[in-house]
Amino acid sequence: MGLPDLPRKLGWFDAASIVVGIVIGSGIFMVPGSIARSVASAAMILAVWILGGVFSMCGGLAYAELGAMMPSTGGQYVYLREAYGPMWAFLYGWTLFLVYWSGGIAAMATGFALYLGSLVPLTPVASRWTPVVLIAVLTALNYTGVRQAAAAQNLFNALKVIGLLALIGGALASGQTAPPESSAVSWSGVGLAAISCLFAYEGWSGVSFVAGEVRDPERNVPRALALGLGAVIALYVLVNYAYLRVLGAGGMAGADRAGALLAERTLGPAGGKLVSLTIVLAIAGSVSSGLMAGPRVYFAQALDGSFFRWFGRIHPRFQTPSFSIAAQGAWAALLCLTGSFGALISYSMVAAWVFYGMTVAAVIVLRARRPDAPRPYRMAGYPATPVLFCLASLALVINSLIATPGPALAGLGLIAGGIPLYYLWRRIHCRIHYG
Repeated sequence: MGLPDLPRKLGWFDAASIVVGIVIGSGIFMVPGSIARSVASAAMILAVWILGGVFSMCGGLAYAELGAMMPSTGGQYVYLREAYGPMWAFLYGWTLFLVYWSGGIAAMATGFALYLGSLVPLTPVASRWTPVVLIAVLTALNYTGVRQAAAAQNLFNALKVIGLLALIGGALASGQTAPPESSAVSWSGVGLAAISCLFAYEGWSGVSFVAGEVRDPERNVPRALALGLGAVIALYVLVNYAYLRVLGAGGMAGADRAGALLAERTLGPAGGKLVSLTIVLAIAGSVSSGLMAGPRVYFAQALDGSFFRWFGRIHPRFQTPSFSIAAQGAWAALLCLTGSFGALISYSMVAAWVFYGMTVAAVIVLRARRPDAPRPYRMAGYPATPVLFCLASLALVINSLIATPGPALAGLGLIAGGIPLYYLWRRIHCRIHYG
């Protein structure tokens, strides 16, 4: 049965902006140092960022095929339901709301307060409540209409891209060059670097959640994923080239905040402020995109009868999934206040990659099961690209189980813990509706 959708008010640029908005947060400023420590070779550092982008693009193209085939609100939830049945879709929604998406929003909002404090002095009380205020303001913006939220998202993205281009331009114009370096590279180091890199690319799947609100989704969802991820990859590679040009691999490895160090060397004392402002804007854009995208999954789940029915409410005036948006904001704000999001994120990352791999594999499953279904877009390189993505996802899960067995097992336990809840939920739902 098809799910009723929200009004289609988003164009391809809005959808691409959601991709850029979710993906580009603080990662590009914080992650390069850890990658350089794992792979102390300039050529390999750039290769890791390029390959991470290609890997993410393979996943994005799979989501593009599924989104063009099933352009419904809820995106990944709908794909999992159609490929594997309602239980796996429920487990995905359960994990998304309880820990993964909500914890990510809380973590970003807390990072916003941290970097805002480097621009404007904040008291301990203000630092504690700034993340909550940010979530409240952006929740209200998303609550009152998708067009307003999209306009704000586009503005955040324009400002943070300008900040990144200023950082790149300052490095190229400075004339500073680091001395050439050479270092041995280990495969274990490459593996660690790849995990860090993929964290910086995290979030591109979020545009699938709002596919039901994109105009002409058969064309615009694939276009948004390709253009949005393409822009992110280009910016990430250029920023890392700027880091390497001025700091070198050794300088990057010794800097936890490579972006601030680069800006101070090439743009002077004001450079650090520019980077902090860019990070603040980047994080605010990511939080706004998260609060726009995530609630659409719970909305679709509620319409399926697999979540509280209140999450399926559409505001009569604003035409948004109002209760779902408010609940997402409230839960993320509570996680900020309790400080429990850090553990939740470490637990949920392995769960996220389980669902990424399953969703990309759904392209293969649905091509076999429903070969005649309309597919306005077919992912390039099939079947090699989805198979390689699934193998890489499996490798990441296995690596997490070996490197950090506690959080990884806890993440898999979160998924398994939802199975009895699913059957209990279905029993209650059937009893209510069918007696």
